[in-house]
Amino acid sequence: MEKTARPWAALWALVIGFFMILVDTTIVSVANPAIIEGLDTTIESVLWVTSAYLLAYAVPLLITGRLGDRFGPKNLYLIGLTVFTIASAACGLSGDISLLITARVFQGFGASMMTPQTMAVITRIFPPDKRGAAMGLWGATAGVASLVGPILGGVLVDALGWEWIFFINLPVGVIAFVAALRYVPALTTHSHRFDLIGVALSAVGMFLLVFGIQEGQSYDWGQIWGPISVWSLIIAGLVVLTGFVVWQHFNRGEPLVPLKLFRDRNFSLGNTVITTVGFAITSMALPLIFYLQMVRGLTPTESALMMVPMAVISGVLAPFVGRLIDHINPRLVATAGMACCAVALAWYAAVLTPDQPIWILLLPSAVMGLANSAMWGPLATMTTRNLAPALAGAGSGVYNTTRQVGAVLGSASISMLMQARLAAELPGGGSGPDAAGLSGVLPEFLHIGFSAAMGQSLLLPAAVALVGGIATLFFAKPKPLSAEWTSTEEAQPES
Repeated sequence: MEKTARPWAALWALVIGFFMILVDTTIVSVANPAIIEGLDTTIESVLWVTSAYLLAYAVPLLITGRLGDRFGPKNLYLIGLTVFTIASAACGLSGDISLLITARVFQGFGASMMTPQTMAVITRIFPPDKRGAAMGLWGATAGVASLVGPILGGVLVDALGWEWIFFINLPVGVIAFVAALRYVPALTTHSHRFDLIGVALSAVGMFLLVFGIQEGQSYDWGQIWGPISVWSLIIAGLVVLTGFVVWQHFNRGEPLVPLKLFRDRNFSLGNTVITTVGFAITSMALPLIFYLQMVRGLTPTESALMMVPMAVISGVLAPFVGRLIDHINPRLVATAGMACCAVALAWYAAVLTPDQPIWILLLPSAVMGLANSAMWGPLATMTTRNLAPALAGAGSGVYNTTRQVGAVLGSASISMLMQARLAAELPGGGSGPDAAGLSGVLPEFLHIGFSAAMGQSLLLPAAVALVGGIATLFFAKPKPLSAEWTSTEEAQPES
């Protein structure tokens, strides 16, 4: 490991910015109606405010993780944070939808530079037998941020206007920059020959795949333009990514993603499981929010507050879980967390009825809080425990990429399933509300069918979480520390 005098101060400095960028993946969802009104735009255009961010965030993650190995994770983090903060100001000042979408692209790119560096620094400054508590804090941040976004967004939009969901990032970004500059050590860089062919193949393949999955629903899974269809983009993306993997295998220089990473069973399994977590956590929100607003008549802020038990329980328990997994096999905790996730989602599916007492819905929310506290940190610990320092950035890039691809798959899949169940459950086989959920509270005669459709839709993320839980059973027992991790190599002095 690389020693630093204040590893926890470094971690907290990174967590501030990490929390901010993850909140921005979900904060816009409750602001869409206000943005439509404020910028006099359409539903189709405003959906790109989120899509552009997610694309720019997901596509470069493999590359930015490797860049952190080459030029130093601190440097990449600070550059990304600067880009993200400036882009946030541009978002809030945007006078039309095109400028807002463009600014969101830069926001996403800044986020993609920051995210892999957080895990890479943890991997390099905390030894494996002390990393559980650190990953517990990282996991609590990831879990809570995904839930805080809609809550914070609803409050800011209702109180100050949609622009403030972006302006709030400016003071946070400045504080995060100063903290990272002061407390994050300048770690040893590793000389890498950059794999330009790998960069091109991964970027093109990821863009085609993520764009196809993410925007498929917008084009009704049909033609996009001329002979180009959604499915042709997805297939082309898979073909290009297959070519990328083949190139990584035969590249005699230094591949962008060293395939030897996947020789470690826990790394391979961890990426599989985090894909299911990204899928389940992302896809659960849409049916719940639609039900709460369109059947129960809650406001955006009120519906987001129904997620508070998840955020509070996750935030409180995650640090304790982190310390626990330094002393027991993290697999046990990860399995319990995935099981709680599947149970909570199945519970939600069972209780989404028009006349359900509203407090009952807080119970599965609390169980989901238990799940969040037990999933993120242990999974990250198991996945990265055996990574060599020189591969920390590459491994972190892969891990965050698979999480983000899981989220995109979850978003697209739940949209398709909701439409199918609405067509089956509503009178006359109606297609239900539009994609942005702007139809207000539904007439009472539609409540039973709509609630049933939303509950049935939640069985999909429940099943995916169960698959992830089964996969955790195959994690190998953590290996003893290697000599590479017990060395006393010092971090480079601050520049």
